[in-house]
Amino acid sequence: MRYQLELFFTALGFFTRLPVPAWVPWSPQRLTDAGRYLPLVGWVVGAIAALSVLGFALILPPSLAVLLSMALTVRVTGAFHEDGFADSCDGLGGGWDKEQVLAIMKDSRIGSYGTIGMVLLLMAKAAALIELARLGTQGLSGDLAGMGMLPVALLVAHPLSRLAASSLIHVLPYVRADESAKSAALAKRLSATELAIAASCGLLPLALLAPAQIVVVVLAVFGVTLCAARLFRRRLGGYTGDLLGATQQLTELACYLALLAALSPASA
Repeated sequence: MRYQLELFFTALGFFTRLPVPAWVPWSPQRLTDAGRYLPLVGWVVGAIAALSVLGFALILPPSLAVLLSMALTVRVTGAFHEDGFADSCDGLGGGWDKEQVLAIMKDSRIGSYGTIGMVLLLMAKAAALIELARLGTQGLSGDLAGMGMLPVALLVAHPLSRLAASSLIHVLPYVRADESAKSAALAKRLSATELAIAASCGLLPLALLAPAQIVVVVLAVFGVTLCAARLFRRRLGGYTGDLLGATQQLTELACYLALLAALSPASA
């Protein structure tokens, strides 16, 4: 049990900027084993996002509460997955072959594809979250600080999107030969037990939703993940750490959009 706790803190320290206990040892092998707890890290990030948006909403309009909560989660995660999304946009948008795509993604400078992609992604997230704050509370025991489905959406989307990213580790090969990459230690296919742990952590928050909402959200996230996996296999033959970050960001947005669709008057 202590080893599992150490693995969780290893994942938390790698995927966020949150402090971890000094007694937690670090090694590449522990980081490899910690990949199973990426969705559980999503619980922490989702809880911070939900609590912060509720706190900000007590003194600010919902739109500003959403933007400040987004800024806080970016600070907490160090824009880890956002950076991967931007690099993926640059690489897949500007590269013609595998080697060129990988070289562009490794460049620390952001290009036009990455800039445009990040602006559109953040705008879409903000718009979706603001709309979720306006909608009703189907599947909830009560409205939370007048923020509608927003807190629950955050609690669901962060773990589920990280499970989607983890699933690619299980089904695709790692394509970077450079072992110095940050994500190289995570490039190990999950065992059945590890995948079960990740799936449990990623799927359990779905219990906060109504059954119909669960179906819509799972289908949306699965569809985006499947399309991403097919694109990555076709263009590169597998995944990189940047592509995992892009998958997390896209499936997080897909979760918000699916909830909006499930809650819209037309679908009622």
